[in-house]
Amino acid sequence: MRLIRDLWFNNAFVWRLARIMLLLIAGLVISIMAFEDKLVYFPSKYPDGFWDVDNIPALEGEITPRIEDCFLQASDGVRIHGWFCTPQRKTSAAIEPVQAQMVLLWFHGNAGNITYRYDMIRALMSLPVRVFIIDYRGYGKSEGKPTERGLYLDARAAWDYLTETRGIPSRNIIIFGKSLGGAPAIDLATKVQPAGLIIQSSFTSARDMASSILPFFPAMLLHTKMDSITKIASVHCPKLFIHSPADEVVPYKLGRRLYEAASEPKQFYEVKGAPHNSTYIVGGKPYFDALRGFVESCRPAKL
Repeated sequence: MRLIRDLWFNNAFVWRLARIMLLLIAGLVISIMAFEDKLVYFPSKYPDGFWDVDNIPALEGEITPRIEDCFLQASDGVRIHGWFCTPQRKTSAAIEPVQAQMVLLWFHGNAGNITYRYDMIRALMSLPVRVFIIDYRGYGKSEGKPTERGLYLDARAAWDYLTETRGIPSRNIIIFGKSLGGAPAIDLATKVQPAGLIIQSSFTSARDMASSILPFFPAMLLHTKMDSITKIASVHCPKLFIHSPADEVVPYKLGRRLYEAASEPKQFYEVKGAPHNSTYIVGGKPYFDALRGFVESCRPAKL
């Protein structure tokens, strides 16, 4: 009798414990689903950031960006802010423009805003290229709140601004997506015809990222897809993929899988020992040489 009572007690205890654990897991899953966008995006709104970049001094002979504030409107009416950056060289006599045929349309990573990318913008000027970088809705000076659909609309608005408002031929535009920016970059490249596509430290899909960060979470419940691995096969322009095995944010294996799913022509450039946000710093001159070589290969032939 005592044995039966002990078994019943133990089973009841185990069942109560299991119920508590199931309720906790269910509550966590529901919370993640309810606040998904807040957990996916980490924007920094103006005035946070480093906006006074015009007053950063330049050394003699150094190529630096001339930055122009740009405001454009996405198709759903959201106002988006960006920087159009043109290379210029300081001399003893004056500031002289540097000719750059190609434009890098840059979709940046998750946290911060465009001002956090100023150091790399400055470094890119020496390729030389012009750079157009936007803040997604909800970031920097852009209106609205970030969503997956919104990012795709913002990317298309940036492309239309370059090709229609500024009249830049598509053959002179290379799309560049870093980390989170890889998703809108790849989505846009399936709809337009850029000269090339650069994907740096990005991932295959939001579900794959969720599985790597929260392995216990049922990733199929996410409404955010960012299904880049399905889309990349239909991008036919030249492609350069960049990733580091030391990336602590986006697993290297996801970057490799994205590259392997892409159609030719494509290249993969590995930067050894580079944390997620230090690829260009650790990569140094060889990294920028790889970018320069890709940009040159995408340049339209002279008639």
